Amino acid sequence: MSDVDLDVHRSGEDITEALRRDVREGLSAPQKWLPSKWFYDARGSELFERITELDEYYPTRCEREILRREAGEIAAVTGARTLVELGSGSSEKTRLLLDALSAHGTLREFVPLDVSESALAEAAEAIAGDYPDLTVRGVVGDFTEHLGLLPGERPRIVAFLGGTIGNFLPADRAKFLRSVRDVLTEGEWLLLGTDLVKDPGTLVRAYDDAQGVTAEFNRNVLRVLNERLGADADPAAFEHVAHWDAEHEWIEMRLRATSDTRVRIPGADLEVTFTAGEHVRTEISAKFRPSGVRAELAEAGLSLERWWTDERDRFGVSLSRAVA
Repeated sequence: MSDVDLDVHRSGEDITEALRRDVREGLSAPQKWLPSKWFYDARGSELFERITELDEYYPTRCEREILRREAGEIAAVTGARTLVELGSGSSEKTRLLLDALSAHGTLREFVPLDVSESALAEAAEAIAGDYPDLTVRGVVGDFTEHLGLLPGERPRIVAFLGGTIGNFLPADRAKFLRSVRDVLTEGEWLLLGTDLVKDPGTLVRAYDDAQGVTAEFNRNVLRVLNERLGADADPAAFEHVAHWDAEHEWIEMRLRATSDTRVRIPGADLEVTFTAGEHVRTEISAKFRPSGVRAELAEAGLSLERWWTDERDRFGVSLSRAVA
């Protein structure tokens, strides 16, 4: 087994306490909601991997197409010594960047950050085994809280891929981008994946596939409540909804109660009543326009240096530099 260092900034109890707070706040609100990050236990991660392989779900393929084509230029432009990835470090997309930066001759260190210690350790070990000349140092933490603790030899490139930036509400997105800028020194880099605005039919199908995998992924948040907080939610009592909000230009995923039902959540000291047809918003996935991406980056103190899309202009990858 390869020697991988892990910096642990969040324990299992920390995660449970954060879930408890979110559940109390979100399920006590007049319009109920839960944060999308709670989809991702082991089962949720497995379901999401299946989603990325579905015909309807284009973002992963489009982003991979861009990175396969442009990874060499990313390496040449940045000359990065450290690749920081916010999220899993085991994907093919990560390896495209690692290969290009290694071939360029600058890369020394890979720093994946993830909230799950077990998943992170497994991913980091796999990378370390395949890239023996690379120092791999995993960080167990939440990228909304622990960016300031990221190690790495400069210059660094921070990769935030998959369109995950779209899961933030606009004010939270601005705060997050500013927090990324704050941990970068002038001249360091952010590589950002953003799903683009397109016809609603394509968007809705990507979040409501014919096989029902996304529906199971959506309902998995209820299983997480059952597992971590001792809830008695019946996932079968809720149906999956994917809705395109044209005003905000985002997809909303929701769970809709099929009948009047009550869920007890002892771990949050909460009992929640749902009326038939009531919705719980479990995710937003904002879609972007190139001008909007540039403007949001600039507002955060990041200068857009490169912009790439796939051949069908469905997905965008931006490379921006921290400026004074």
